[in-house]
Amino acid sequence: MKTIQVLLVEDDPMVREVNRQFIERVDGFEVIDMAPNGIKGIEKIKELSPDLVLMDIFMPEQDGVESLRQIRHQNLEVDCITVTAANDVQTIQQILHLGVYDYIMKPFTFERMEQTLLNYRLFKEKMGAVEEVNQQELDEMMGQTKQANSEPESVQPFSQELPKGFNRATLAKVLQYLKQSNNGASADDVAAGIGVARVTARRYLDYMEKNQMIHVDIQYGSVGRPVNQYFFEE
Repeated sequence: MKTIQVLLVEDDPMVREVNRQFIERVDGFEVIDMAPNGIKGIEKIKELSPDLVLMDIFMPEQDGVESLRQIRHQNLEVDCITVTAANDVQTIQQILHLGVYDYIMKPFTFERMEQTLLNYRLFKEKMGAVEEVNQQELDEMMGQTKQANSEPESVQPFSQELPKGFNRATLAKVLQYLKQSNNGASADDVAAGIGVARVTARRYLDYMEKNQMIHVDIQYGSVGRPVNQYFFEE
């Protein structure tokens, strides 16, 4: 299959560069251009006809939701993946209604990005090789079986046992953040990293530590109170 050409639409220059490096580490993908907002992104889609757009949501001048609406309204033939910190249900529903291939939440690991791109490439290869498919073949192409069990294994046993007020998605995000934090993370680090209040992060961390999903190390500095540093339990 030919190289998949990607347009990256992201307003933060540092995030754009990190995303570009992640994408180009995956064989068969090339970032052909970048845009700082949705207006420029739409212009470049029309000019360059990329195969795939990676779209941020929170951008100046024109955000990702409106940009996706315009892509669909104008029948622009391009696939879209959102890469965003937006985690509220209303925004997620809006984006999914607009037909994105995947929704990646910041912060994320290279492995999460890689898996999405590999799945997308496989989907395009299979779709390009046949004229008709049955339900099982379509499910396999779209990764339905895999998605049904896509949560981290350490989270799955707690699917029916979370305390009142806890959310499995938030639990998974805390766990994923700790997995990519080689030196551990404090409650403040986790709160800032996944976009929740410190008290919320602390509740999840305490719960996970009690259930032996993570472990805690009390670190003493030269000044001030000791800090709990949390680590993923291998």
